[in-house]
Amino acid sequence: MSRYRYGAYEDGPDPLAPPYDVRDALDAMGDSVLEGTRPEEALRDLLRRGLPGAEGRRSLDDLLRQVRERRQALRDQGRLDGTLEQARALLDTAIGQERAELFPDPSDDARLREAELDTLPQDTSQAIRRLSDYDWKSDAARATFEQLKDLLRKDILDSQFQGIKQALESQDPRAMERVKDMMAALNQMLEKDARGEHTQEDFDRFMGEYGDMFPDQPRNLEELVDSLARRAAAMDQLLASLSPEQRAELAGLMDQVMQDAGLAMEMARLNDALRARRPDLGWGTPERMSGEQPLGMADATTALAELADLAELEAALAQDYPGARLDDIDEEAVRRALGRRAVDDLDALRRIEAELERQGYLQRKRGKLELTPKAVRRLGDTALRRVFSQLTAGRQGDHDQRDAGQAGELTGSSREWRFGDEQPLDVVRTVGNAIRRNAMEAPGSGGGGVRLSVDDFEVQETERRSAAAVCLLVDLSYSMVLRGTWAAAKQTTLALHALVTSKFPQDAIQIIGFSNYARTLHPTEMAGLDWDMVQGTNLHHALMIAGRHLDRHPDFDPIVLVVTDGEPTAHLRPDGRSLFDYPPSPDTLVLTLAEVDKMTRRGACMNFFMLADDRRLVSFVEEVARRNGGRVFAPDAERLGQYVVSDYLRVRRGRR
Repeated sequence: MSRYRYGAYEDGPDPLAPPYDVRDALDAMGDSVLEGTRPEEALRDLLRRGLPGAEGRRSLDDLLRQVRERRQALRDQGRLDGTLEQARALLDTAIGQERAELFPDPSDDARLREAELDTLPQDTSQAIRRLSDYDWKSDAARATFEQLKDLLRKDILDSQFQGIKQALESQDPRAMERVKDMMAALNQMLEKDARGEHTQEDFDRFMGEYGDMFPDQPRNLEELVDSLARRAAAMDQLLASLSPEQRAELAGLMDQVMQDAGLAMEMARLNDALRARRPDLGWGTPERMSGEQPLGMADATTALAELADLAELEAALAQDYPGARLDDIDEEAVRRALGRRAVDDLDALRRIEAELERQGYLQRKRGKLELTPKAVRRLGDTALRRVFSQLTAGRQGDHDQRDAGQAGELTGSSREWRFGDEQPLDVVRTVGNAIRRNAMEAPGSGGGGVRLSVDDFEVQETERRSAAAVCLLVDLSYSMVLRGTWAAAKQTTLALHALVTSKFPQDAIQIIGFSNYARTLHPTEMAGLDWDMVQGTNLHHALMIAGRHLDRHPDFDPIVLVVTDGEPTAHLRPDGRSLFDYPPSPDTLVLTLAEVDKMTRRGACMNFFMLADDRRLVSFVEEVARRNGGRVFAPDAERLGQYVVSDYLRVRRGRR
């Protein structure tokens, strides 16, 4: 027998895992889009706020806040002049110890030495340079001065190379010679790379010999250059952040140390190479530090380098520049600043952005992010669900049946299936037809399966449901925005379109937007539509377009729904141009009411949904209701969708 062994699947993503669900993200984006926000901005706002219900996951704003808190904590760590302060203290100690040794000595040599000490410059670096050849009388003073030079050598070199301090503290008598060799080898490698001759093997040999001086363990020359350049730029920032006097003193100390160590030429070559490779770093940019604790040069350089990294990370997380994407955020910078969990949070946000495009909800056209028809259908379905959730149980009727197609109520009988039928299949009679046919074709044959033929299928008969020609006329004028009803009108439009196309697919719906002119709108266009910054509410033109739609469907029941917040203030002239006048001119009212009368003759009942209680608007719609027999509603913007959908369903049930 065959033997099988089962274990965890380890070859890539789980093939049985359900698709990543980004519908909630799209719904959250959709609310912003319907209010007039561009899809690109809506996505950025969503990622900044975070996905609703994503417990434990941080948004971009959360990560950004933590980065800013970390920057402030670094600034509060201490002052940048710690090395100068410590050097002065050790120098004063050495001089004091020397004076204590000279004071009891009555010789002229002692007086000459005291005179030399009295004439030392106030500048610490110049004083150290003068004392470098001084023959100390006091052993304690000599030891203190050697301690000072050792401190400066380690601190200044460590500010350039983070691991050199540990190398110099080792017991290796050749430690300083090894540092010199490393600097020479590094400069040779950079020059070789500039000529295009560098190889990964060269770098591996270099790290094999000097890798202990680079604790971040770079994997290639590019990473090594990036690390060294950031630290060198931080050192440059440190000097720029000091006062002119402090800057001159520290620069003198650095120059003295490098000269004494025999590294001045190699360090100058290295700094020139690093500046040429990374001119984008903040060379010479001052940084403000507000702490009280004095920092050594190495610690100050580390803090400034981290501040520079955090500044770059803050700019990337803010995403407030043209063409910003989450891919711009450096994962390693996030890990260094905020830890591994922050990387997981960033990945979760990136997945939202990627999945919205991969699953076909967003697409990029000419560099711009746009909603796809699939996304608009989703927004319509969501708007429809929200409307249904507001309706009371007694008013819901049958519109929430998910399997309702073109057919009406079942009659209890069945008939043969015909191409195009949407009625439910009568399974019992279909299978019975197949069994009888098989028995007649092969009498006496037992066993085997039952084969279905097209002629076997029967469907359950239903009451006939008539089709309707639906016209939804939506005001696009700027006053809709001023009154805060713009998003509600768009959401209502999408909800009604979703209801008609999913539950009443036999109906023919047309969406017409009107301001100074009227035009037919596709749902995809409606979702991202901006209001019209023009004057005019041309209901006359909108009714003309709606009339042509009804005339194209003469056998359909006509339904006309009008959403507006103002009376007609424009009409079409015979030459096709729009004429605006406020208060409305008599011609505008006469021509608009003439189109209303045409709707009445077509048998179309016009229902108005007023989003304002303006006296002129109320007077106009009352006249329309008197002429046409339609109804007038005055819903709040939040309940507009409920009113429109309920009225459509009422009319459909009445015309079944």
